[in-house]
Amino acid sequence: MSFSSDVKAELCKQSISRYAVALAEVYGALLYCNTFSAWEVRVITGNTAFAERLPKLVKKAFALNFDEISDAADKRRSFVITDRKKIEKIFAAYGYDANSVLSHHINLSVLEEADSASAFIRGAFLAGGSITNPAKGYHLELVTDHQSVSRETVSILQEMGFEPKTASRSGHYITYFKQSEIIEDLFTLLGAPISAMEIMSAKVEKDMRSAVNRRVNCDNANADKIVSAAFEQLEAIRRLDISALPEKLRETAQLRINNPEFSLADLAGLCNPPVTKSCMSHRLRKLASLAEEKGIE
Repeated sequence: MSFSSDVKAELCKQSISRYAVALAEVYGALLYCNTFSAWEVRVITGNTAFAERLPKLVKKAFALNFDEISDAADKRRSFVITDRKKIEKIFAAYGYDANSVLSHHINLSVLEEADSASAFIRGAFLAGGSITNPAKGYHLELVTDHQSVSRETVSILQEMGFEPKTASRSGHYITYFKQSEIIEDLFTLLGAPISAMEIMSAKVEKDMRSAVNRRVNCDNANADKIVSAAFEQLEAIRRLDISALPEKLRETAQLRINNPEFSLADLAGLCNPPVTKSCMSHRLRKLASLAEEKGIE
C-alpha cells in the first residue's frame, strides 16, 4: 500500500455518528470526486477503507443508497447514483437546485457546525487527494474539476489556519502543500495523527542521513587534504639531506616518511616529547622552506 492509502485508511476510522459531520464529509468527497452533476453522481476509488466508508456516509447524510456499486478499472470501485429524485435530494441538502446549477460553489453554511470544516477537507482528501511518500518528499494535493471550489477550499483552509498554494493541471484545479510541518498539523486536525507522526519520523531520519552524509563528505575532504599535504611534504623532504638537519626537524622528517597518511595532530602526538599541532605545522613548513631554498641553489 502507498502512504496515501495508509493515510486514507486512518482517516476512515473517524466516527460518522454525527449528521452534520457526515454531511460535510460527503460534501467534500462529492466536490472532489469524478462526477457530481444534476444527471449523475459517480465516485471512483481504489482505497478499500474509503470504499467501505462512503456508503455509510451517504446513508447517514441523506438516508440513501447508491444505485450501483461495481468494479471499475485497476481494482477500483465505482459508486453511482443516477436516480433523479436522489440527486435532487442531495443537491437540496447543500442548498442547490439540481435544475439550475451551472457551476459548483461551496455553500459555507453547510460547514458552520463544529468539526464540519475539517470533515469537508477530510472528504475532499479521501476522494480527490494524495500525498507523496514522506521518505521521498513532502507534497499533499487536493484535485477538483471545479475552479470555484478550489478557490473556496483555499479560503476554508485559511480559516483553519493553513496557507495552501494553488495550481492548475490539464483542466484540473489543485490545492497543495509542500511543508512537512503544515501537512503534519493538517493530518492531525483531520484525524490522522499516526500518519502525521510518520511524516515527522521520516523527516528526522532524512535529517540524520543528511547530517551523516555531510560529516562523511567533510571527513573525505579532510582526508584528501591530508593526503595532498603529506605528498607535498614528502616531496620536499626527499630533496633534503635528513642527516644534516637539526634534531627536531630530523625527527619531524622521519616521522612524516614513516607515517605518510597521518594528520598533523597524529604526527604531533608521536614526537618525543609530544608537541602541539601548531608546532608540527611550523616544523613541516620549515622543511618545505629549506627544500625550496635548496631547489633555488
